[in-house]
Amino acid sequence: MKIYNTLTRQKEEFVPLTPGTARIYACGPTVYNYIHIGNARPLCVFDVLRRYLEWRGYDVTFVQNFTDIDDKLIRKAAEEHCSVQEVAERYIEEYWVDAKGLAVRPATVHPRATAHIYVILELISTLIDKGFAYCANGDVYFRAAKFEGYGKLSHQPLEELEAGARIDVSEQKEDPMDFCLWKSAKPGEPHWPSPWGEGRPGWHIECSAMAEHYLGKTIDIHCGGQDLIFPHHENEIAQSECANGCTFSRYWMHNGYINVDNRKMSKSLGNFFTVREVAQVYGYAPIRYLMISSHYRSPINYSAEILEQGKSALERLSTCRDNLDFALAHAAEGGEEPAFVAAHKADFIRAMDDDLNTADALAALFNLARDCNILIQNGAPKGALQPAIALFDELCGVLGLLADRKPKTLDAEIEAMIEARTAARKAKNFAEADRIRDALKEQGIVLEDTPQGVRWSRR
Repeated sequence: MKIYNTLTRQKEEFVPLTPGTARIYACGPTVYNYIHIGNARPLCVFDVLRRYLEWRGYDVTFVQNFTDIDDKLIRKAAEEHCSVQEVAERYIEEYWVDAKGLAVRPATVHPRATAHIYVILELISTLIDKGFAYCANGDVYFRAAKFEGYGKLSHQPLEELEAGARIDVSEQKEDPMDFCLWKSAKPGEPHWPSPWGEGRPGWHIECSAMAEHYLGKTIDIHCGGQDLIFPHHENEIAQSECANGCTFSRYWMHNGYINVDNRKMSKSLGNFFTVREVAQVYGYAPIRYLMISSHYRSPINYSAEILEQGKSALERLSTCRDNLDFALAHAAEGGEEPAFVAAHKADFIRAMDDDLNTADALAALFNLARDCNILIQNGAPKGALQPAIALFDELCGVLGLLADRKPKTLDAEIEAMIEARTAARKAKNFAEADRIRDALKEQGIVLEDTPQGVRWSRR
């Protein structure tokens, strides 16, 4: 598998540190509100990355953090007249609702910053001892200029980063580009004891500390949104590599931005949507489909029309899968695996191995669905249907599609009515057959007569 590495700006063969394993860290949400559709893209994309690696036989350890102490949480707590912890707990619970709806699997570990203060303090102490950080009136800052590699992820020299960055100005800093590792306590804010006084961790240090704690000093893949390249991921590299003297992450993956109706998503533009409010209109599945329908590094455009298109595409897949169930239940014994099964699997793997090209992988899935429909129309036997169904389910599983699909079931009374209608048709009592069909239609059951038997669906 080849991955585009933001660090080197080229596709590289994925070679994990330990063969057969993959240690991945994904930056998770700051839990002060519902996740928005911009958050949904890395959640869905890197969930697919994990699923695919596991499908290919890797033992994956996937860590995704929750930032549960931050200026945004503090402001939210003040607005709602509650504690920061209450805000965090509330929106972590809401995160689980949306993540489940999006078919995003729980990470191996979901560490919270506030539960790892001791790990953060150890990392900061190491940086101070090595001369890469300094204390100033209870705050601790990292000396950005002392790390020769600063800017290597964003591919800009320190001078350009300083000119283009919105820098937190402080007279305590030795240099404007220095960034905060530990913030001294302010009245009314949560704080913890430290060797430099009561305070709380900065944003960047928490990910470095938790990645090392759960995955080791060098990890395989670090991923997140494109907006995190600078300063967040740039600062993570600086902290971790200065503290440990080794490569922090071998590969860096970043997903592209989301535009809304061809304009950048922004609260100020009034085109900012949470996953929850979009799901209430369109459901969660079309949101996930949108997030993986284009290559993850490309920008994608969010619109009502595109969501409707995704909804229709998912309905085609779901209908195909239902029809496969019906065909299998009525198929004759015998038959063998169709040649197209291996061909579509190879196409899917080829796409995913090319830097997680989910757009081409979806094309392989729809080509499989097309050939499955032909199998059904031709009355294929079980030996042909079963391997096609197995691959269909595998590919949907890797992409996280049709996750909420349930096999169709009917209660005993409706099944009896369908059987009675079939008997009436055999007896050429078409008036009775039509009466039963109309009665079923009133209950939302639509019947279709096929060469393999009666197929039903719910309206």
